[in-house]
Amino acid sequence: MSTSSSSPRDFGLALKFSKLAQATASWTGHPVAFLLALAVVVIWIISGPIFHYSDTWQLVINTGTTIVTFLMVFLIQNTQNRDILTLQLKLSELVLAMKGAENKFAAIEDLSDDELKFLHEECRARAEQTLGHIERRLQEKSDDTKRRPAKTVAARGKSAKRSSSRAH
Repeated sequence: MSTSSSSPRDFGLALKFSKLAQATASWTGHPVAFLLALAVVVIWIISGPIFHYSDTWQLVINTGTTIVTFLMVFLIQNTQNRDILTLQLKLSELVLAMKGAENKFAAIEDLSDDELKFLHEECRARAEQTLGHIERRLQEKSDDTKRRPAKTVAARGKSAKRSSSRAH
């Protein structure tokens, strides 16, 4: 009998948590949520004199913000992990679909830090080589343009007349 690290029940819980995290992240990123949080802080500040700026008054905002921050860390981490994974999958699909692309980049997220540094240096060297090639081509093109005699205004006018008379 094989043991699985995640049961169908765990999958259901993960799916529900993912949906909750996405909905919460979407809602808390909305301007209305910010204004609501700002209103809570303003009400707390206004209530200060009523409660004589007591330790309890301070404890209310400290506890509330600590709880919200603590819970939001998990929700934000979940949505960030999901977003990174979906982006990675899309990029992997593009790499795999490109003719001539190196497929080793499709699963690059599984490499060690040292392997990533090595590939980074390898890509940087290839990019610099390509940039050098492009710069040489542009320079050659510029040199060719400088060597060609420029047509005079009269010569361009004659050329334009010839081409227009051919069209009729």
